[in-house]
Amino acid sequence: MSIDPQQNIEDLSAFVQASPTSFHVAAEVARRLESSGFTALKEEDAWGADAATGKHFVVRDGAIIAWAGAAQAGKASGYRILGAHTDSPSFKLKPNSSVRTFSWNQVGVEIYGGPLLNSWLDRELCIAGRLAVLDADGKVEQRLVKTGPVARIAQLAIHLDRDVNNGLKLDKQNNIYPIWGAGESTGDVLGYLSDQVEGEPVDSRRILGYDLLLADTQAPRTFGENNEFFASGRLDNLSSVHAGMTALQRFVESEDCKDATRTVMLAAFDHEEVGSATRSGAAGPFLEDILVRLSAARGETPEEYRRSIADSICLSSDAGHLVHPNYAGHHDNNVRPQPASGPLLKINAVQRYATDAMGAGIFALACEKAGVPYQEFVSNNNVPCGSTIGPITATRMGMRTIDVGIGLLSMHSVREMCHVNDMAYMTRAIEGFFSL
Repeated sequence: MSIDPQQNIEDLSAFVQASPTSFHVAAEVARRLESSGFTALKEEDAWGADAATGKHFVVRDGAIIAWAGAAQAGKASGYRILGAHTDSPSFKLKPNSSVRTFSWNQVGVEIYGGPLLNSWLDRELCIAGRLAVLDADGKVEQRLVKTGPVARIAQLAIHLDRDVNNGLKLDKQNNIYPIWGAGESTGDVLGYLSDQVEGEPVDSRRILGYDLLLADTQAPRTFGENNEFFASGRLDNLSSVHAGMTALQRFVESEDCKDATRTVMLAAFDHEEVGSATRSGAAGPFLEDILVRLSAARGETPEEYRRSIADSICLSSDAGHLVHPNYAGHHDNNVRPQPASGPLLKINAVQRYATDAMGAGIFALACEKAGVPYQEFVSNNNVPCGSTIGPITATRMGMRTIDVGIGLLSMHSVREMCHVNDMAYMTRAIEGFFSL
């Protein structure tokens, strides 16, 4: 199960750069899985028995579910599911997003999720996402788009706000619109994007809708005394998507896969940062739709399907918090996750995380099998924690769910950081989980 941490982090860097939005994440995972022998299935097509036994994936908007049927699986056999999410906090373009303010061309945006707003200031940003385009046959097709560095949310100079260092407060309507042109430029956002579409350019008059967001264009990089740290955008939660995808690819090529009795699966959902309540989010029907159809491909009865769910486990992987050396009081006094000490097992008394005692034991076995350390995370009682797809999946599907993830500093910043070794540990832990 050994993984070279530096090679792994270089691959994560390439993955992040190819994935500025959830739609690009799903496309990049699909591309990589296809190169590993996985086959795309369409939800609108009929599925045969081989859907349950081969290596396949389904893309739904900005989400992707991929699986490898176990060689020894029978009816009512369970699943080992790595759950993650493809979206990250950002700014989403509004309708009529071309804005002219004095001689500046700006982009009208609204806040997506919970970004650290100040971290987005004075950075060169791209615009990326998907366009709904009317094709030559009169049908609406999806086209991905990604620009180079074109936009910047400029901060007000200290000379014009002498008290800014006593507390920066941004007006969410008036202070966050990025600048992207000036003077004689047209300021037509869609006109510009129509020439940046992947593949052939499109006529901007044929663009009927869009889901577009901002993303930082600075490349990820390692740093530190021994290059032990990794700085990047969107580690929450592309760290988990990459670890799950890599573990899936590695597991299907391993000796353990030959004797597996349970199907292994990566379920990477969209919209976690805004509540998951969408057709491609964890609170929606995507995972159940796939499992029901795989059950039909197996020829299971309704009872056998329910037995397969009872025999299933979801490892919900989402980034967590390392103890911050400058803000130690914001963490629990006795549970203080450290860098390079393995993935976090996330625990919460009111089930904001879905881990229970049995789930903790299962994750301990997975890490022992993989030969990696792990550590527990719990919140300071005065600092309530967020939540994940874990409780949603447990409630939605009724299967045992365990919340884990790598530790970060600066979560929800435009540029987060982790320890290089923790990414390798997380990937190996997921491989261990798949083998249980």
